[in-house]
Amino acid sequence: MVEEWRFLDTGLHNAFYNMALDEAIAIAKTKNLVPNTVRFYRWQPSAVSIGYFQSMEDEVDIAACNEWRVDYVRRVTGGGAVYHDKEGELTYSIIVAENHRLISKDFQETYQTLCSSLVQGLNLLGIPAKFKQINDIVVSEKKISGSAQTRKMGIVLQHGTILRRVNPTLMFTILKVPNEKIRDKLIKNVDERVTSVERYLGKEVSFEELKKALINGFEKAFQIKLIEGQLIDFEKNLTDKIIKKYSSDDWNFRK
Repeated sequence: MVEEWRFLDTGLHNAFYNMALDEAIAIAKTKNLVPNTVRFYRWQPSAVSIGYFQSMEDEVDIAACNEWRVDYVRRVTGGGAVYHDKEGELTYSIIVAENHRLISKDFQETYQTLCSSLVQGLNLLGIPAKFKQINDIVVSEKKISGSAQTRKMGIVLQHGTILRRVNPTLMFTILKVPNEKIRDKLIKNVDERVTSVERYLGKEVSFEELKKALINGFEKAFQIKLIEGQLIDFEKNLTDKIIKKYSSDDWNFRK
């Protein structure tokens, strides 16, 4: 009997909803109200998220965000600042019990195991992706995906990006850069060090095509069956409450 997990495709939402829902699903899982879950989502408007331990003022150009109508939010997971482009990125999250066979006490091993699903999915699209420590996926040494993780209350929450296309100019307009010269250097650096699904394949790839390959990748790598599911009322109600935290300056600008 193949192990079944819940699959959610929650579509386009703002940054505060997306982060609140990941947390709400994790809390529902700690109470055993829901199965292990894989979720796909996107960001509308585009957004920048910072890691739990970062400073919003240090990492993000707030004036540029307001000008470009880009949300900004703090994650519960660690890692660095990430620009989430509405048309450029598909985001995934995995919420799984910490005592599951896929989870190791070793963070590095767990990253590699969970990211193997994305590697498989990208391979199915014809992209020779590989995992690279600590938490990246690369193609010909160029980054195509990054992930972040947290563990609490017996649950592992991992979420991350898959780049469908990349816009380094806008990325470094939103992220704080000391001066124009460094900005130009960083943009050139991203062009040399980062790739995307469409750039590698040299053709347009729809979100639906990308999702389909990744679903197959999750099932193959984890030896599971993803069953399309729904949010339960507990998750919906909790998201409505938690969203206030994620949209507050107290949370986003905390020291």
